[in-house]
Amino acid sequence: MMGAVNSDRVSLPCVIEEHASLRRYNTFGVEARARWLVRLRQPATLPEVLARPEWAGLPVLVLGDGSNLLFRGDYPGMVLRMESRRVETVGRDALGTLVRVEAGHGWHAFVEWTLAQGLAGVENLSLIPGTVGAAPIQNIGAYGVELDALVESVQAYDRATGELVELDRAACGFDYRTSIFKRAEGALRYIVTAVRFRFAHDRPLVLHYPGVREELAALGVAVPTTADVSRAVCAIRRRKLPDPARIGNAGSFFKNPVVPVAQAEALAARFPALPVFAARAPGQRKLSAGWLIENLGLRGYRDGDAGVAESHALVLVNHGEATGAQIWQLAQFIRERVAGAYGVTLEPEPVIV
Repeated sequence: MMGAVNSDRVSLPCVIEEHASLRRYNTFGVEARARWLVRLRQPATLPEVLARPEWAGLPVLVLGDGSNLLFRGDYPGMVLRMESRRVETVGRDALGTLVRVEAGHGWHAFVEWTLAQGLAGVENLSLIPGTVGAAPIQNIGAYGVELDALVESVQAYDRATGELVELDRAACGFDYRTSIFKRAEGALRYIVTAVRFRFAHDRPLVLHYPGVREELAALGVAVPTTADVSRAVCAIRRRKLPDPARIGNAGSFFKNPVVPVAQAEALAARFPALPVFAARAPGQRKLSAGWLIENLGLRGYRDGDAGVAESHALVLVNHGEATGAQIWQLAQFIRERVAGAYGVTLEPEPVIV
């Protein structure tokens, strides 16, 4: 029987629900149920919460705003939603300002906080949905800025030792849209509780990404501030990406594929309009997944209520009552088409549960 358990009754600062609907906790808006849902506001109580007998031996899924995952069905274990939201400046030194943010704080709300504080660095990451705790897991990035360049450390609960630990940037294993917290071994071991950011003094604005300068010019901005860059990025995102509040989606569904230089050059020779970008690793290049999909005529494609957004081929959407399994089936169809046409394998960006 579904129901909430009052936190006072169990002497824990949390809310516990059994057989809980997760529809409002994922931006695709698909129906799925968790055997247990725990909404936690104090990370220090994690050991007590995880030790409860109700979910002993069950898998645990940590959930933020559900903006970067797809539920293919019900979850048989305990879903843990971190809802601690404190943000504070914890130090200043010659290298910059240190800020600590708890995992449940909304990401865009944090960006707005930095703008109000006069801190530069995350303005290009404006309007990305989700929480601060999810940001390092995915190593979010947009418009020329990657999160890992700003992370000083990540605080997490280590399930292997039962202790709260702090991992410096090197230990986080950041790479393109991934980290130690997303890879299998880290996802099972660590629960992110807070992130420490370093905002360098006099950090230059990042304006080189295609479309940013043009948007600033359209806004009539000649000498931009961090707030101007944020405003421009928000305008671009609102124009290109569908609002999850209006139509279910998780933003970009596929990563831009990284391939050897020779393969990138061969594809560029066949398809001169294909955007090709520099990659982190030497000898590799990054391709535009959105272009690969759109070039196959799949922008706006629809199979029942599962579809590809009209505004952006990289975004899969729920037109109403699509199940997670149906959206995943559409994703597989797109992957097969892209592999057949270009010899490139697309990898999903969201976590598939």
